[in-house]
Amino acid sequence: MSGGLYAANTPERFWRLLLEPAPSPADWASAVAETLDVLPLKARAADLEAVLGRVLGEEQFGPDHWSLSRARRFYYQVKPILPRPLIRLLRRSQRARAESSFPLGWPVEDRYARFLWGVVGSLLRRNKVDEFLHIGLWPDGKTFALVLTHDVETADGQTHVLATADLEERYGFRSSFNFVPERYPVDRKLIDSLVERGFEVGIHGLKHDGKLFSSRREFLRRAPRINHYLRSFGAAGFRSPLTHRNPEWMQALDMEYDLSFFDTDPYESMPGGTMSLWPFHVGRFLELPYTLPQDYTVTAVLGETTSRLWQSKLRAIEAFHGMALLNTHPDYLKEVGTWKVYEQFLESLDPGSGYWHALPAKVARWWRAREHTPSLEDLPGAVLSRISQDGIKALPSHFD
Repeated sequence: MSGGLYAANTPERFWRLLLEPAPSPADWASAVAETLDVLPLKARAADLEAVLGRVLGEEQFGPDHWSLSRARRFYYQVKPILPRPLIRLLRRSQRARAESSFPLGWPVEDRYARFLWGVVGSLLRRNKVDEFLHIGLWPDGKTFALVLTHDVETADGQTHVLATADLEERYGFRSSFNFVPERYPVDRKLIDSLVERGFEVGIHGLKHDGKLFSSRREFLRRAPRINHYLRSFGAAGFRSPLTHRNPEWMQALDMEYDLSFFDTDPYESMPGGTMSLWPFHVGRFLELPYTLPQDYTVTAVLGETTSRLWQSKLRAIEAFHGMALLNTHPDYLKEVGTWKVYEQFLESLDPGSGYWHALPAKVARWWRAREHTPSLEDLPGAVLSRISQDGIKALPSHFD
């Protein structure tokens, strides 16, 4: 099904072990085979490319995973005219059903992470050593990556962008704002101001009308206009509205990175997840999945009044040196309760805790550069790290 879209995401390229001699392809294949039982049963396969398709490509959820039911298609057609309280009520009414039928862990799904760790553990045992050296996952020995993003769904949400940027700037953060180019008049002066202040701008679909993925023909009809706006906005990234997605169709988009997928989420219109806490390749683009639950899910669907869910998930991501990527909406941040939860989360982030805070474009470029650097010395910020059964530990920069 995947057509090789995920073949580049091998454990070998993920870890960038610095070994002489390097493990052979047979060594890696044996380590993968030994570790497969960590993954869900439907994600297991005889060869690695098939495993990656079933995990990162969500093929474990069946061939119709990217197709919306007739009822869901009707819902998204009428959603723009439904009052927000009714939408919230409908989403909450589906909560129990979504949770009971969901095959992945939530809010933490760590089996793919344990798979990657297990592959290295197998190699350690085969080599009868306690640790390997590798190129650290994040620059300067940082423990995990922290990425903040926003989708600006309506003109009303656009009026709240500056307040959101001001809040983040007050706490020392920068984020990306993804705009819908043909739903409301996008304020180009606002975009210029955001970029000047160190924020990033991306594209959020085309019209946000629920029809982008209604058919392959419709998607390919709209793709050239999306590409036009990517160039016009100077945008490197894209996120699909409503997290509707189809990885094969999306190869038509001229983007560096995408934000439309997630590690695990039972509440979205296409529930499922890539199980990945890190960026990964999907054919021609790099995927940066969101790994923290969306603000609407946290406050409107689950009724949370504090940031405890985000903080708890953050600790799980940190344990695996992953990427904590959050998607919030200025449209919803206008609500006092959601605003308080987001501010509490920003306030809880201790700069001394070892995270690398970066814009999504910078994270995507780092990930690509780390995978392809010929040596540690050729990548600014790269550090030597140890990986053992006990985890990862960055070595001092002067390590020889």
